[in-house]
Amino acid sequence: MHFNDYPISALMTIAKRPELVFTRGQGAWLYDSENKRYLDFIQGWAVNCLGHCHATMINALTTQAQRLINPGPAFYNAPMAELASLLTRFSCFQKVFFANSGAEANEGAIKLARKWGRQFKNGAHEIITLNHSFHGRTLATMSASGKAGWDTMYAPQVPGFPKAELNDIASVERCIHSKTVAVMLEPVQGEAGVLCATREFMQQLRALTHKHNLLLIVDEVQTGCARTGQLFAYQGSEIEPDIMTLGKGIGGGVPLAALLARDEVACFEPGEQGGTYNGNPLMCAVGIAVLEHISKAEFLASVRERATYFSEALLKVSNHYGLAGERGSGLLRALLLNKEIGHEIVEKARELSPEGLLLNAARPNLIRFMPALNVSEDEIDLMLAMLRKVLDKLV
Repeated sequence: MHFNDYPISALMTIAKRPELVFTRGQGAWLYDSENKRYLDFIQGWAVNCLGHCHATMINALTTQAQRLINPGPAFYNAPMAELASLLTRFSCFQKVFFANSGAEANEGAIKLARKWGRQFKNGAHEIITLNHSFHGRTLATMSASGKAGWDTMYAPQVPGFPKAELNDIASVERCIHSKTVAVMLEPVQGEAGVLCATREFMQQLRALTHKHNLLLIVDEVQTGCARTGQLFAYQGSEIEPDIMTLGKGIGGGVPLAALLARDEVACFEPGEQGGTYNGNPLMCAVGIAVLEHISKAEFLASVRERATYFSEALLKVSNHYGLAGERGSGLLRALLLNKEIGHEIVEKARELSPEGLLLNAARPNLIRFMPALNVSEDEIDLMLAMLRKVLDKLV
C-alpha cells in the first residue's frame, strides 16, 4: 500500500510525521509499507532496548497471552510480583508501583513525595526540578519540566516546581525553604540535548537532600534499564536515591513503566494511587524477559564497550567535518553540530536510498542517537557511513 491508501486523516495531528507508514521491524531495521528499510538509531526514543521484535519479548508475550491477560488491578498476578521482586533485587529500593508510561510514573513520584511531605514534613510539597528538564506530558509533569514554552502552552501550570540548574549545587540550595519536600532530576537530560549530571553533582545533591531532610527523585525513564551501561544511571554516581521512575526500556517496546521507592518513603494508603492497567500481567511478563536479559553482567559490559566504540567513532566524524564534538553516557549520545542543521540532517538521512536512516535532532544544533542496546559495531559503522553521505552535502 502507498501512504495515501492509509486513513491517516482519522488521526489527530500531534506531531509533524513524515509521509510513510511502518509495517514491520527486525532488530536494528524498520520497513515501510513500500518495503524500503531504514536503519533505526532512534528505536522508539530509547524504548526498544533489544531492537525490533526480539525473540525474547515475542516468546514472553505469546506465552503470557495464553495464560492471563488482564485480571484487573485490584488483584495480584504472578508476573507483577515477579517483576517487582527483580527490580528491588537489582536496585536500592524495596517497593514498586507499575504504570503504563514514564509520565504516569513521574506523576506518581510527585504524588508520593507530596504525601510523604504532608505526613512527615509539616505539609512540605514543593519539588525542585531543573531548567531544560523533561518529565512528561501530563499537566503536573509538564509543570515539573524545564522545557522552554511549556509554562504557557496549557497555562496555568501546576504550582510547586521551582527551577534550579544542572550541575550547579548552589542554584539548588537557593531554592530550598520550609515548603520544599524533594529534588527531582534526570541523570542525563535527553530532550535538552544529552546533558549529563556529573558524578560530583549527584553526590553533592544527595548530601544536600540528606542535610535538609528532602527526598531525592531520579527520573530514569530514559537513562534506566542499561542505557548508560549501568542497569540504572544513579549507580554510576554511587548514591542511593529515595525514589526512581522507569519507563521506555523497561518494556522494550510495550507500554510499561515503574515507580520505585524506599520502604520508609512508600507511604501510599489504599485508594490513593492506582490505574486500570497497573501491573498488567501481559506487560509485566515482557518486563521480566527484558530485565533478565539486560541485567546480565556480560550484557552490561557489551553496552559499555559499544558506547566507547560509538563515542570514539563520533569524535572521528566530528574531527573530519570540523564539528563541535560529541557527548553522552552509554548508548545515549549526541553529535554536536556547528550550525543549526539538525532537522535537515534528519530529513536527508531518512530520504537516503535505497536504504534510509532514522535519526533524531533533540536540538537544532545536534543529533541524538538512541540505538538498541544490542547494536553491533557493524551497524554503528553502517550508520556513520550513511550519516557521512548526508554531512558531505550539508557541512
